[in-house]
Amino acid sequence: MQHENAKHEEFEAVWKALANRTRREILDLLRDGPMTTTELTDSFPALSRFSVMQHLRVLEQGNLLVRRKAGRKRFHHLNPIPLQQIYHRWVAQWQEPWAESLVALKGELERREAGSRTREPKRGA
Repeated sequence: MQHENAKHEEFEAVWKALANRTRREILDLLRDGPMTTTELTDSFPALSRFSVMQHLRVLEQGNLLVRRKAGRKRFHHLNPIPLQQIYHRWVAQWQEPWAESLVALKGELERREAGSRTREPKRGA
């Protein structure tokens, strides 16, 4: 039971980290490779360095980020393992063939709707 509670708390930290748009954007940037704190701060000109550092701490608490120091620079790396664990625990079960079919149907209907909007005759023509 104690192991189950620890796992639950670990997932809570991941969900908390993923709940914020800026943190998700940081993860998107790190998907392409490690970045320094300065590079990440420069990627969010509307945020202060302190604010970006707070986001990095939350990501680190969720184990979504690994920090490595090289001289005076700190490199941040994406840790995809917690995302894989969440995927297997909560997402994979919904990938039944019928669910994939519904997603495909939704996409097709949206494409058709978008296509019909572009072909509507202009008024007064």
